[in-house]
Amino acid sequence: NNVERMRIDSAGNVGIGTTVPSASLHVSGTMMVQQIIEKVNITGSAPPATFNVDLNSGSIFLRSASTAANWTLNFRGSSTATLASVLSNANTITCTFMATQGATAYYNSAVQVDGSSVTPKWLGGTAPTSGNASAVDAYTYAIVKTGSAAFTVLASQTKFA
Repeated sequence: NNVERMRIDSAGNVGIGTTVPSASLHVSGTMMVQQIIEKVNITGSAPPATFNVDLNSGSIFLRSASTAANWTLNFRGSSTATLASVLSNANTITCTFMATQGATAYYNSAVQVDGSSVTPKWLGGTAPTSGNASAVDAYTYAIVKTGSAAFTVLASQTKFA
């Protein structure tokens, strides 16, 4: 009926149901996804003292070598983009960080967003004080942007052995 349904703008953004796409794929209205496969970012080394979690590259991270010390996770968009610039207010992103543990277990002792310390709200009300020996500890974080560079982080630790 000669009605525009999709637009590709000069920046390469695709808009469906909108004439002004503001992202690589911008859908206005209802959409259906049949299957989602998430890439796991696997690294064959233990987490460094501070591990920059670049969420633009994915949201699942596995460190396959045994941890050697407690570590800090710093959530950000990328090395050139803050998470504050990636998320809008009232948006959330979920991330899973899996740490392989040896005979001596360590744990995620601090959390940052864009380099600033955040105190997560832990499942059960208590932050972990140790890891689980000879297991894989999976830490799951829901990061909610609540204001300008303000975040609420919900966290949990699960043992897989």
